[in-house]
Formats: sequence, structure tokens, C-alpha cells
Amino acid sequence: MNTTTSADTMKWLLRREFWEHKGSMFWAPLIVGTLLVILIGGGITYGIMTHHLPTHVTINGQPLDHARLETLLPDETANVVARMATGMYMGGMAPLLVVLTAVVFFYCLGALYDERRDRSILFWKSLPVSDSMTVLSKTITAVVVAPAITIALAIVAALILLLVTCIELSAQGLNLFATMLASPNLYLAPLRLVALLPVYVVWALPTVGWLMLVSSWAKSKPFLWAVGVPVVALVTIKWINAALENFSGQTLLLAHYASDVVARILGGIVPGIWFQFQGGLPAAIQPTRNGIDMSGLVPQSYMSLAGPDAWIGVVLGVAMLYAAIRVRRWRDEG
Repeated sequence: MNTTTSADTMKWLLRREFWEHKGSMFWAPLIVGTLLVILIGGGITYGIMTHHLPTHVTINGQPLDHARLETLLPDETANVVARMATGMYMGGMAPLLVVLTAVVFFYCLGALYDERRDRSILFWKSLPVSDSMTVLSKTITAVVVAPAITIALAIVAALILLLVTCIELSAQGLNLFATMLASPNLYLAPLRLVALLPVYVVWALPTVGWLMLVSSWAKSKPFLWAVGVPVVALVTIKWINAALENFSGQTLLLAHYASDVVARILGGIVPGIWFQFQGGLPAAIQPTRNGIDMSGLVPQSYMSLAGPDAWIGVVLGVAMLYAAIRVRRWRDEG
């Protein structure tokens, strides 16, 4: 199969995956984003109109109230705008990331299982599409398409919230439109979110590979297999480790690594999981009284790729995806 044909086939397969799962990948985050805009936007509007500005809007750690609106210096105004932009992007992203995690998890778990359950696999296998292309298209959908849609919707929600906030503040005598449009954070924050997508792909591969593998061979109840096997294995290792410690005073070094393996297998699709393997959220991007500094988010995230944990997971994820391809090729359940 030549390159052009392969590219066309992949585009067709990606369209198929999107249209078959449009409800979970597009409408679910869209509904959540809409509710987010309504609730947060409504809260901001009510707070400003009733002379109760959001408490997270501060100047030098002090809450901003209406008495200071008319006395803000230019640099203080720029500071407020920068934190507003960062806060709206982070606030708009957080709930949608929870939705993304659930969507990717259940999508991967049913990607190869559902086609055997409803016997549509007989139709898809009759087409000139290889098992490798099919599994690869589902993997790309899980680690690229779904996160990209979520990021796009989060950016739109954040921009709407910023617009609502600026309109309400301008009605109270504080016009931030010019300062907002000139703020680098307005443009850099969404770019930083997009820049995290390659990091997410690397850390999500083990989980996606495991879920796809379970989806390819489980005859029933794939959720119990996907979650139960690693959890039972971890509990067993922990129990053996505790027994050894009680009787001989020694422990298995394997127990520590087992916890990391289970975390990667089940939690790799959680955005930001890489910070867990860096000892927690770096100080450079921890919330402070002056807000969250997103400038350190991207470099700190890419630093997680310098360690072996990320790439060992990639190797295991690719190996499990290859196994899923082989199982799908030879699985015969009519």
C-alpha cells in the first residue's frame, strides 16, 4: 500500500471513529463547557453587579474591590489581566480534563470489544483495511483527536469567560479590553495547552495500550479485566511484601515498582500524571497568592521526558498495542 493510499485510509478511519463517538468526544465536553460558562459567567456577573468581585482577583496579595478600580496603576492593571487570563484558561480546562479522562478510558476499553460484541467486526474485516491501520487509528483518536477537541473547547470557554468578565468590569468603570488584547498571557496560555499534547501522548500510551489489549481479547466485562487484573496483582504483591516484612524484616523492592506500573497502566491518561513521577507539582507552577504561573508548565512537563519512566512506558504501550493488533487479527468470536 503506497503512502498516499495509507494517508487516505487513515483519514477515513479517523473520520469513522469521530462520527461513531461524536457524542462522547464532542458533545459531552461541549455540554460541560457550556455549563461551565453559564455557571462561572453567571457567578462573575452576579458578583460584579452586587459589588462583590471574585476573591481570587488580587493586587499584591490583597483582594481587589470596587474602591480600587479607579485607582489602579497601569502595571497593576496588566497584572490583574495576566492573572485573569491564566485563571480562566486553567479554570476552563480543569473540568474538561476530567471528562477527557473518562472519555478516553471508556473509548479505549470498548474500541475493539464493541465491534466483536455487535459483530460489526465481520463487516470491517471485509474491507481492505489492515488490523494495524484500524488499531492505529483508534490509538490516534484516543491520544490526539479527543485531547485536541477538549483543548479547543476549553480555549473557547475561557475566551467567552474573559469576554464576559471584561464587559462586566467595563460597566463598573474598569475597561480592560485594551490591556487584555495586549497581554501576552491571552495568546501564550492556549499555546501552552496545545504544546502539552505531545507530552500527554507519551504518558498516555501505556494506559491506551493496556486498555486496547484488554478490549481485543476480553470475552465479557472488559472493565473488570482492565481494572481488576492490575489492582489484584498489586494487592497480592503488597500482601506478600507485608508478610515478608513481618516474618523476616525484609521487603520486596518489586512492591514499589508495582505501584508505579499500576499507576502508569491505569492513570496514564490523566493529564498531568507526569508530575506524580517528578515528586509532585513543581514549585514553579504551584498556586500562590498571586495566581498560577503557567510559564513553567511547559518546560517542567517536557522535563518529565528526560527520565526513563516515560520511555519505558512508551515501549510497553507499543508492545501492548502490537499484541492487540495480533489478537484482533486472529480473534474469532463470530
